Amino acid sequence: MQLGTILKHDAVKTISSCTSKKRLFHDLGELAEASYDLNATNVIDALIEREGLGPTGVGQGIALPHARLPELDRVVGLFLRLEKPLNFDAVDRQPVDLVFALLAPENAGVDHLKALALVSRTLRDDAVCAKLRANTSASTLHTILTEVQASQAA
Repeated sequence: MQLGTILKHDAVKTISSCTSKKRLFHDLGELAEASYDLNATNVIDALIEREGLGPTGVGQGIALPHARLPELDRVVGLFLRLEKPLNFDAVDRQPVDLVFALLAPENAGVDHLKALALVSRTLRDDAVCAKLRANTSASTLHTILTEVQASQAA
């Protein structure tokens, strides 16, 4: 599994201002609708429901919200870079500025976990996060996310 197969070019975006976690989930829902033709309301509801089980802010300014949706047939990703960090109830209580959301089919099983591990590994790399924070272009952000894994595989 590679990030390039999960994350479409148009599913990457920089947001200048986001005022709440709920607003962030709305932005993710709208991006999922535009990029993957998913119902934005279903995406928002699924992300909010999953977040209710426990915060997905993993620390160091990173959040990995994820949810399962019956209308999906494969795991897909969404990436948002926030210009203004947002309080996300992260484990280290630091605000979040890098958000990688994963949406998976209800019966994704191990694929969902593999994708989550892949994203987590990628965003644990301080150099990758520094590059993501230094760029605002969606195209550049997509390239940073997808090329890092390709270079590690070589």
